Amino acid sequence: MFSYTTKNINIISLVVSIVIFISINQIISVIGQVDFSKPRIEEQKVEENIEKNVEDNTEIGKIGNDLITVPEAVVKKNIIWKIEIPSISLKADISEGTTKEVMDKFVGHFTNTSKKKGNIGLAAHNRGYSVNYFQNLKKLKKGDEIIYQYDKFKKIYIVDKILIINDTDWEKLENTEDNIITLITCVENEPLYRRCIQGIEAD
Repeated sequence: MFSYTTKNINIISLVVSIVIFISINQIISVIGQVDFSKPRIEEQKVEENIEKNVEDNTEIGKIGNDLITVPEAVVKKNIIWKIEIPSISLKADISEGTTKEVMDKFVGHFTNTSKKKGNIGLAAHNRGYSVNYFQNLKKLKKGDEIIYQYDKFKKIYIVDKILIINDTDWEKLENTEDNIITLITCVENEPLYRRCIQGIEAD
């Protein structure tokens, strides 16, 4: 008959300790085979692919079974997007959208217009704000150069039309077969009108 002597209790404790030790080693071995770096590697691949995609809804990678896409409005990091008009000493970065929040810092891009070929539509404040990039559009003359760059796409346009349009006139922002650029800003003390400058692609 089994008796709970000091010797027997020590033996049982030893056996239990050995079983626990073996179990812990097996768990550690299994954990050691798991590649915890894989999710981070996949995230890094996604980040790298984001750098390569500029527009369109493009598949850029997966994390697990989740497909990751970049919408057109998302622009890759460090992209060069700017406008320069030497005759009025204008140099400014461009950002997507024409909200006040955007134009308080940048020249805004009309989202329904092209970024490259066709009609590129841009807008900016002309006075009364901390940043008024288009304040001197009224000084432009026909023949002045407008230099536009979007990533590796860079073109020079020549001012061809200088117009005052109704604030509801969106016709000047419609797409065109010709490559043109359209710049729009407010007219001083004329809230119902807009100043519109259009340039055609230089030969």
